[in-house]
Amino acid sequence: MRIIFTVAHFFKPSNQGRHASQWKDPQPRLQALTKNITALHELFGKSQRFINIAQRLAFPANQPQSHELDIVICTTKDNHLLNHLPLPSHLYKHHSTNVEPLLLGFECQAVLQSYLGQYDYYCFLEDDLIIHDPWFFIKLNWFTQQAGDLNLLQPNRYEVSPNSLVHKAYIDGNLASRVTTPFQNVQEQQELKGTILNTPITFIRALNPHSGCYFLNANQMTLWANKTYFLDRDISFVGPLESAATLGIMKTFRIYKTSPEQANFLEIQHFGTGFLGLIGGQVSLAER
Repeated sequence: MRIIFTVAHFFKPSNQGRHASQWKDPQPRLQALTKNITALHELFGKSQRFINIAQRLAFPANQPQSHELDIVICTTKDNHLLNHLPLPSHLYKHHSTNVEPLLLGFECQAVLQSYLGQYDYYCFLEDDLIIHDPWFFIKLNWFTQQAGDLNLLQPNRYEVSPNSLVHKAYIDGNLASRVTTPFQNVQEQQELKGTILNTPITFIRALNPHSGCYFLNANQMTLWANKTYFLDRDISFVGPLESAATLGIMKTFRIYKTSPEQANFLEIQHFGTGFLGLIGGQVSLAER
């Protein structure tokens, strides 16, 4: 299988920086991007071996789940950390632009469109997201086989810290229905049920379809790219960043996530503890 990943990456220090992409210290952003790229190659790349101690040979491992990968890092102007990335440059390609930083997600869409017909999966991630599940694409493919290409499964984003009041928190809880009503009808096929490894699983229409990423098979990417609104740069969902990541797919597909009871079926880590740190302060712990 051939997979292309586009990653929107931005860093520009600012005295008023609220986000890691604007902090004076570049290390957190650099660490996040390094983990992002490294994880993709470790989980899905072909360079995996199993050491046979008796024979002193390293045999191929996980080959049915390893794929040909291309990772394209989309940046704007000189506002990036690629020159400081502690990784071999052949692990990714650099696509430089001059767009506003919050619109980098649209540039990633243009890159994906330019490769139509060449890959089996077309993917987008913000630069602070890290996959840890080697069965990630197996799960996505299973879902699509069961539900069809018009239904898209999004991962639940989470943050972790052993030092926080809560050690793990999923950060994309429900939005008020009015936020997405102009773009989706969550009453349509509100719930899907399935069984995997003898375990029942429930998928629900997402009142918050945003995950800072998406993973489309070739049919889904073609379907979206042929829509009249593809690359219209509409920013009417929450803001430019969220719109670039989510609005187009929300208009095109019925978006599902697993319910909180099974949130970890398909998940992706959001680097840092910006949301996790709200629990116990701005966010209270519920009784149940």
